[in-house]
Formats: sequence, structure tokens, C-alpha cells
Amino acid sequence: MSKPLILYTNPMSRGRIARWMLEEVGVPYDVEYVEYGPPMKGPPYRAINPMGKVPALRHGEAIVTEVAAICAYLADAVPEAGLAPPTDQRAAYYRWLFFGAGPLEAAVTNRALGVEVPPDRQGMVGYGSFEHVVDTLEGALDGRDYIAGDRFTAADLYLGAQIGWGLRFGTIEARPALSAYAERTAARPAYARAMALDDAAMPKEKPA
Repeated sequence: MSKPLILYTNPMSRGRIARWMLEEVGVPYDVEYVEYGPPMKGPPYRAINPMGKVPALRHGEAIVTEVAAICAYLADAVPEAGLAPPTDQRAAYYRWLFFGAGPLEAAVTNRALGVEVPPDRQGMVGYGSFEHVVDTLEGALDGRDYIAGDRFTAADLYLGAQIGWGLRFGTIEARPALSAYAERTAARPAYARAMALDDAAMPKEKPA
């Protein structure tokens, strides 16, 4: 890639998923860490992402925000990494990548915040109910190694990260198909590299 890649992130954020994706595609990139509070909400960073949140990816003059979009962008920008199916075989790939970015993340976030959608209002939210989302995902993964074919793609990376996070913090119950899938995706060398880099960048505790 002739244009420079810069990841704007914080090691305590969803930027860890974008870092994992960058390690998977295997191209050089730079990292700029953005602290929470005024640095992330101030004018310089908001010129990159007006939402004032991380991650964001700059590729030359192009800027991509939203983790699922960053994953899809990098899969297309580095096709030799093989992280997206051929264009005529992407139905399941797009379906589950954006299922993770839409219904799954919304349902898990609401559950973590204690938000319960009344049964008569479930039609007003994109995911219906938390149970229905998890049942749907479990059914899609039961008996499968990967969500969109016979090999690992960016959709697996994004879903695997979301499920792994939910299992770790107890916002997704440890059903066998989900636990096995999270373990399988986290076993990839690029995942270990990405986590080590972000762990090393975590703020150090100040001496008492």
C-alpha cells in the first residue's frame, strides 16, 4: 500500500478490534493513541472523527470510522490477505458482519446497561430481544467453524471479538457454540500480536 495507514485508538477501546484487523492484513501502519476526555473531544481529533471517539483509520486522505467499516475497508484494500470472500459470494459475509455491528452490539450494550425493552415495544428496536439475537447467532454458528464460508474472514474477526468481549464480561452467556467460536477466532496469531501491542500501551499505574 503506497499511502500511509494511521490508526487512531486507545488501548481501552474498540480500537483493539481495528488493531487486530491491521495485524491480520499484515501491512505497515502507524498508531496515534488518543486519551479519553479533552484530547478525544477536542477540535484536533474531532476534525478526524466528529463523534469524538476511537477508533478511526486514516489511509492517505481517506478516513474511515466505525469498527465494522474499518474491517470491511481493510479487507478490500488488502485483498491478498484473503479476509473477504469473492464479490459474488459475499451475501453471508455482509449479513453477519453487519449483524454484529447492529443487532448484536445494540442488544449486548442495552443488556449491560440494564435496558429492558418491553415485549410490546420490541418491534421498535432493530434487534427485537436480547434472547432472540443470541439464539439466532448460536443457530448460525452451531456446527460451523466460520460464519460466512469455509475460511476465516473479517466477519469472523468482528463477530469473534464481540462475542469474546461479551463472554469475558458476562454480557453474553457461555453457550457451547459461542464459546468455541470465540476461542477459535482468538487462537489466531494476529490476535495475540494485537493484544500484546495494546496491552503494552495500557496506562501504567502510578506509584502510591
